[in-house]
Amino acid sequence: MLADLDDLQSTALAELAAATDAASLEAWRIAYLGSKGRLKAMMPRLKDVSKEEKPAVGKRLNEVKVALESGFEARQAELEGGAAAAGPQVDVTQPGAVLPEGRRHVLSRTIDEIVEIFGRMGFTTAAGPEVEDEWHNFTALNIPAGHPARDPIDNFYMGEQEGSRTLLRTQTSTVQIRTLEATKPPVRIIACGRVYRPDTHDATHYSMFHQVEGLCVDRGITMVDLKTTLFQFARAYFGPEAEVRMRPSFFPFTEPSAEVDMKMRIKGEWQWVEIGGCGMVDPNVLQAVDIDPEEFTGFAFGLGIERIAMRKYGISDIRWLFENDVRFLGQF
Repeated sequence: MLADLDDLQSTALAELAAATDAASLEAWRIAYLGSKGRLKAMMPRLKDVSKEEKPAVGKRLNEVKVALESGFEARQAELEGGAAAAGPQVDVTQPGAVLPEGRRHVLSRTIDEIVEIFGRMGFTTAAGPEVEDEWHNFTALNIPAGHPARDPIDNFYMGEQEGSRTLLRTQTSTVQIRTLEATKPPVRIIACGRVYRPDTHDATHYSMFHQVEGLCVDRGITMVDLKTTLFQFARAYFGPEAEVRMRPSFFPFTEPSAEVDMKMRIKGEWQWVEIGGCGMVDPNVLQAVDIDPEEFTGFAFGLGIERIAMRKYGISDIRWLFENDVRFLGQF
């Protein structure tokens, strides 16, 4: 039996070396290492070996098994490495694939255009945190305790810090408070950023959207300055035929207050569209940041950036702006 095992090992390894692909290698494995292979067939013969020879034969049988298994693994790795090396080659002279050109998101482009237009009118940019306290989001903006605007159903409250609740800001008007706390008049700033309100998502509402806040505080500022500013913006952004009109309204932080409508071209027709609110800064807001309302006056406005972009580009559903579908975004 020892001679038969030697013959089995030499024959098996010779055939293994002749295997040139995965199919022939698998056929070899079945023939020699499979459950009905030649190595398994040798094991029942062990019972016919004499007691004196049995240890030597058993040891040799195990050596043959180890040699065939390790030889199979080595040959398998060798063939797999050769197949990878012999794979398809890259033609370095072939022109590369042309990738689609990227572009800025339609909202980012709209913000850049708004900032550029107001920059030409002398407005600088300002920014503030998106997580605010009640002082900056409500109290300093003349929204008293108990006002419906503070209701949890209309705000994303996050917790309490130093005796005041924190929340995701509901308007960029918080930036005007932080600016006036740090900078005394004259002040002329705009602030673009995200705001948050727990609105149900539909074609015109989203729980996160963008606003541009404008603020001008100086001596002698009137409603004429406010309307002129908005009029100049409308002409610069929507074209020379654009117009602005104001409808009386109410906001706690401005007095008098107005809704802002702009006349813009939509699908070839000029239409009036509401895009935000505005007014003269309420004296209580100025007093909250230690500015004398008898000496200084100011105006403020807040415009919805999504609303501006949707009207300019004919977008009928605000949700499309946040789904990140490149088929949609690639149109702008």
